[in-house]
Amino acid sequence: MKNTKLNNKFYLFFALFLFIVMIISAITAVTIGTTDISIAEVYNVIIHNVLGLFGVDYMIQEFGSGPIHDIVWFIRLPRIILAIGVGMGLSICGVVMQAIVKNPLADPYVLGVSSGASFGATLAIMLGVGSIFGANAVGVMGFLGAFIISILVLVISNIGGRANSIKLLLSGMALSSICSAISSFIVYFAHDKEGMMSITYWLMGSLAGANWDSNLIILAIVIICTLFFWSQHRIFNLMLLGDEVAITLGTDLQKFRYIYLLISSIIVGFVVYASGLIGFVGLIIPHIVRMIFGTDHKKLIPIAALLGSIFLIWADVLSRIIIPNSELPIGILISLIGSPCFIYLMIKKPYGFGGSK
Repeated sequence: MKNTKLNNKFYLFFALFLFIVMIISAITAVTIGTTDISIAEVYNVIIHNVLGLFGVDYMIQEFGSGPIHDIVWFIRLPRIILAIGVGMGLSICGVVMQAIVKNPLADPYVLGVSSGASFGATLAIMLGVGSIFGANAVGVMGFLGAFIISILVLVISNIGGRANSIKLLLSGMALSSICSAISSFIVYFAHDKEGMMSITYWLMGSLAGANWDSNLIILAIVIICTLFFWSQHRIFNLMLLGDEVAITLGTDLQKFRYIYLLISSIIVGFVVYASGLIGFVGLIIPHIVRMIFGTDHKKLIPIAALLGSIFLIWADVLSRIIIPNSELPIGILISLIGSPCFIYLMIKKPYGFGGSK
């Protein structure tokens, strides 16, 4: 009992610590960039705009417009807010997917969602599908591709009997292969070098397209879905025990898998729409949290959400400054960081799903 109380206190302290670190990271990241802008100028711009939302005039009007204002308010700050939403969304979806398929190597893209998004983007770039969406065509088609593939995974996995974690995984792999093959076929016969470059850059992931309108929607969706998943922590814990155990306890996990998968696909779809494909976040963050707090999803979900946000904030900062006067696609940077870290974690502390060795 005493150890449990100590663990709970440590968890609450650590969660509060991460929340403070996330706020400090966001505040600090705004001041970092290739353009030389002083800290005072950065915060004067932010204060001016925040007060303006409440109809209060800031005494220094020069920070209400101009190049410094535009860089801070329309470029840097939206990217940081988007990084928080994307990092949180991918981390939570990683936790959810790993519980749904009972596979510690699962990530938000494991059930073919990434291939569906790539297929949608390929149709938009190479064939002009979704042109009615204008400048957002690629993102919207990526979102639709991710969501439709998730629906098809559910449909196919129920053919010939009830779906389970294995059938969901196999259905996702099959649809992923089909989408990848068709996308490659379109690219091969389109003979469009510019289109190929656009697809490649989109697949690498970037937060450069961040804007306030889409940020607020994405952040709201991610936070609401995260709170919903947090309320479902008992079901996630039950999923780790398996369907047979769950049925003996009077719970049918089937409908919960459907609901969780669809909600996760919505999150991933919006993330793909805003940032392209960014891997490894949903794979490595849950692993790190499990090594500290084990598999209780009541603790796992909020810690993963905060840690994922912090990780992506600083990954975006590095992607902007690591190459002078250029930007490295964040997907490449995260893969370079994530792969060695994942290997190190597995070597340092090998464990099975659920944190037990």
